[in-house]
Amino acid sequence: MLEKELRGVAYSKTEHRRALQSLLEDRSDGSIERKHQNISAILIELGYPWIYGYKPLGNYQGLLAEAVAGRLAADRQFSRIVQAAVEAPAGLSAVSSVLDRLEDPPVGRDFAYRPLKEVPAVRTPRPPVNYLEREARNASLGLAGEAFVLAFERARLHHLGKPGLADRVEHVAVTLGDGAGFDIRSFEVTGADRLIEVKTTAYGKQTPFFLSRNEVEVSRCGADRYHLYRVFRFREDPRLFTVQGSLEHVCRLDPVQFRAQIA
Repeated sequence: MLEKELRGVAYSKTEHRRALQSLLEDRSDGSIERKHQNISAILIELGYPWIYGYKPLGNYQGLLAEAVAGRLAADRQFSRIVQAAVEAPAGLSAVSSVLDRLEDPPVGRDFAYRPLKEVPAVRTPRPPVNYLEREARNASLGLAGEAFVLAFERARLHHLGKPGLADRVEHVAVTLGDGAGFDIRSFEVTGADRLIEVKTTAYGKQTPFFLSRNEVEVSRCGADRYHLYRVFRFREDPRLFTVQGSLEHVCRLDPVQFRAQIA
């Protein structure tokens, strides 16, 4: 199913589940769905995309994690499909109302799965490529996500009756480069700065993202002005959520690569 989704081929989750039921004994629809959610959590930990609609679910068995990791390691064709998907160019799609794209951020329980490194039963080596990290380096996708947030911020300020401020919203990542520690300078209705870091993914809102040390430091120093805008489902149905404050406080950070998830 994931391979078909990445290639843009239609498929039916229901038909897939019914086919599985014919091979299993006394398995309800719910139990099969939960197992697919377990697989989503494992895929994320291995640095792979996951199927939207199978929300990551923890407390998976070590044997399942081992089976998933082994399946991925043995399928080079699938790895090529994933690589092509995460590296594909991206463009800004038209949406009917950009302000309607805003959602609530995920909560901590959405990440209540065990990191794979904490599952001792897994003996299969981790895949050599983290495809979520590779997607995060997709410059085309990142730029398109920033353009989406620029449109959102200008629409937000116009909606609040501040067209003059909307005209002053600046794409700092373009005008000043990547060293500022944020991508967009926008404004509150008072005229105070709103410093926005944009992180974009083609996958669901629970997908981890990656932060630089500079971004973390700038967010700490300007916590009252700093906002993270997480753009997700970008290629199919672009949406976003926002959190404000120091990234150390609003995210759980892996200090090795600053992989982040909303806390």
